[in-house]
Amino acid sequence: MKRILFVLSISIFAAVLVSCGSNKKGGHAAAPERQLTVVADGVQTLALDSLKLTWIKDNAGAHVMPLSLFAAVDSVMADTLGVKEGAPATISVFYMETEGAGILFDAGMGDADSGLLKGLAALQLSPEDIKCIVLTHFHGDHIGGLVKDGKAVFPNAALWAPRVEYDAWMAMEGSNAQVVQTMDIYKDSLHLFNIGDALPGGIRAIPAYGHTPGHTLYQKGNVLIIADLMHGAAIQMKYPDICASYDMDPVKAAQVRKEILQYVKENNLIMAGMHLPEPAVTMPGE
Repeated sequence: MKRILFVLSISIFAAVLVSCGSNKKGGHAAAPERQLTVVADGVQTLALDSLKLTWIKDNAGAHVMPLSLFAAVDSVMADTLGVKEGAPATISVFYMETEGAGILFDAGMGDADSGLLKGLAALQLSPEDIKCIVLTHFHGDHIGGLVKDGKAVFPNAALWAPRVEYDAWMAMEGSNAQVVQTMDIYKDSLHLFNIGDALPGGIRAIPAYGHTPGHTLYQKGNVLIIADLMHGAAIQMKYPDICASYDMDPVKAAQVRKEILQYVKENNLIMAGMHLPEPAVTMPGE
């Protein structure tokens, strides 16, 4: 009888370990269940034990990345992948609630028809309610929504940005006017950080340099904000060596894309990407 109870106890303990999984590289975390809930048009929420992640579609209508962005894709490959008319994509923003913090990742384009503010309103949030914004990089479709008519759209928000990204853009000449203006407007609430620094909500910064000099991803639990790791998922999930012309350092971008996709696979992570197709969230195994 004691032997039976001992074996049973070991079995239960092993089951608990499997259910908890691992969040470390090389581990095999249990795949989380999909719990996407539609909040409004272009707004969907994924509820997990440790956080709530909301996808907000910033682009109006459909969005396609044209094949002209992917020089390595010929007509035969395009036909095989089913992307002759371009790769389905989005311009997306994410809002995460975790450890009592609300974190907005990037701010979209800031166009007249952009969906960010409408998406936040669907969550019953005004721009004044946003207290924390974390940037992945400084391209216009990620920082454009921070400023309107020369003023901060989010007047009460602390703005967190990778120091390496900031330093690189500030050193550029002739192509950084939007960045310089935006950083100046938010200078009193700007927090520049290095990889390894403590960040709001316990999120962890992961360097993914190549797309831009300081392109940075963020992980919390089983969720990985992959920013612009991919512009055409229908192409780059299968051929990660292929870059879009937006990548400033194609060699680095391709290498980091392969490394991150392997990391995602090994750890059964959820990917939330600013240019993934609707709803811009990819579950493990998809």
